[in-house]
Amino acid sequence: MGTITARKRKDGSTGFTAQIVRKKGGAIVWREAKTFDTKREANSWMVFREDELDKPGALDRVTAGRTTLADAIDLYVKERKEIGRTKAQCLRSIKKYKIASMDCSAIKSSDIAAFARELLAGGRKPQTVGNYVSHLSAVFKDARVLWDIPLDYQAMRDAQAALTRQETISKSAKRDRRPSLSELDLLMQYFVERQARAPQSAPMHKIIAFALFSTRRQEEVTTLKWADLDEQHSRILVRDMKHPGQKKGNDVWVELPPEALAIIKSMPRKNPEIFPYTTDAIGAAFTRACQFLGINTEQMPDEDRLHFHDLRHEGVSRLFEMGRTIPLAASVSGHRSWASLKRYTDIRQTGDKYENWKWLPVVTDTV
Repeated sequence: MGTITARKRKDGSTGFTAQIVRKKGGAIVWREAKTFDTKREANSWMVFREDELDKPGALDRVTAGRTTLADAIDLYVKERKEIGRTKAQCLRSIKKYKIASMDCSAIKSSDIAAFARELLAGGRKPQTVGNYVSHLSAVFKDARVLWDIPLDYQAMRDAQAALTRQETISKSAKRDRRPSLSELDLLMQYFVERQARAPQSAPMHKIIAFALFSTRRQEEVTTLKWADLDEQHSRILVRDMKHPGQKKGNDVWVELPPEALAIIKSMPRKNPEIFPYTTDAIGAAFTRACQFLGINTEQMPDEDRLHFHDLRHEGVSRLFEMGRTIPLAASVSGHRSWASLKRYTDIRQTGDKYENWKWLPVVTDTV
């Protein structure tokens, strides 16, 4: 049982100090005290705090040493079997902020809100801030249950709700950026010339065209294997296809449009992977080319910049422009629902604008 001691302050008022002591084997292992203006407040805090300390494992946690948010992030990243590159990078960057050095047990909704405002003040958009907070929320959700780290998930949820109302965070806007034929001409010319100068470099002209015609994501392009190609039926098995409800084992057979299959057949069978290159190399080459060619500029807002993933948008939209039905388009893209495909139905013309495309013979030529 704790004690309450009344002490006169210098200003003549009385302060009431509540003190809690816990012992093990006759030795004091925990002591804390807090002073209040009234005895009633002191007693209320003491009863509440003692109830907290009497919960199973509570005393062990407070005496085990200080666990910071950075520690919790490290543990989450280490023990999580599957974590995306973007999420891992985001969590690593959070460790540079003040909140990461705080004791997990001390982090309140207001601290999370302050972190979000700090991100916003640094020039990030509400959508980006929302992504940071969402990734951090995953750490809060698992920390107490899995590792007995006292992160308050309800405090995180309260902060997210308030930040959304204040428009400090928001969901990412759906992109509708698609490459133009003139932009693709620039990219193709650039990478064909690069391939001639450096034959051992990744054949980016082929990879770009394949991503467009096959509608495959960048990570999927690099993991496709010859052993999973069913050339007779013009299809291929995409292993661990991205899906919010199934991170692992979501292996999906997808149809290969004629152009995509022709590009695959033009690749040499030297490795298990059809395109044996890293996502980092492909992403960096695409980003540098877009900047060099003036397709993207530093002053350009992100929604106007061309991303590699926009090739998938172009490929799926092309299928609808060619008159494909939803099930037929999904058989190529791998989407499970109409809701997921709706964003791609921004039909800008009818027919196939890639019919007789001048670069098709180039990208299907044997390496």
